[in-house]
Amino acid sequence: MKANLANFITIGNISFGGAALMATMNESYNNAVLFILIAALLDRYDGKVARKYNLESELGKQLDSMSDIISFGVAPALLMYQVALTDFGSIGMVVAVLYIASGAFRLARFNIAEANGFFTGLPITAAGAVLTISYFFSPWLSPVFYMILFVILAVLMISNFSLKKV
Repeated sequence: MKANLANFITIGNISFGGAALMATMNESYNNAVLFILIAALLDRYDGKVARKYNLESELGKQLDSMSDIISFGVAPALLMYQVALTDFGSIGMVVAVLYIASGAFRLARFNIAEANGFFTGLPITAAGAVLTISYFFSPWLSPVFYMILFVILAVLMISNFSLKKV
C-alpha cells in the first residue's frame, strides 16, 4: 500500500478533475469549483508524499502530469468557458483551447527538464486555481475580462520566467 500511496493521491486528483468536468456538463458549477479545489489540494500532497517516502518514479511523474492537464487544464477551461465565454462562439472556444494547449506544453516541458528547484513558467496548478477561483467574481466581471485572463494565463504558462519551488 505504502509503495503506491503517492499514486493513489494522484488518482484522487484526476478523479476530482473528472468529476469537475461532469459537474460542469450538468451546470453544477459550484460543485465543479469545489472538485477542482480538492484536486489542487491532492496535487499539493502527492509529490510531498512521494518525496517523504522515497516513492518518486517516472510512472508517478507522468501520472501527475496527466492528472494536472485534466484537473487544472481542461476542467477549469470548460468551467469558465461555460460560465463566461460561450457568447463569443468560436473565438471563445479558441481561447479556451489555447489555455489547455499551453498547459499541456508547460507540463511536457516540465517533464523533460532537469530538477533544479525552479519552475519555468507559471505552473498549471496555479493557472487552474486562478481561473477556477475567478468563478466567484463572474457575476461582476465582463466576459471580455475572461477572454483576456485565459490568454494571460496561457502566455504565463509557456513563458520562460523562473519561479522558486515552494
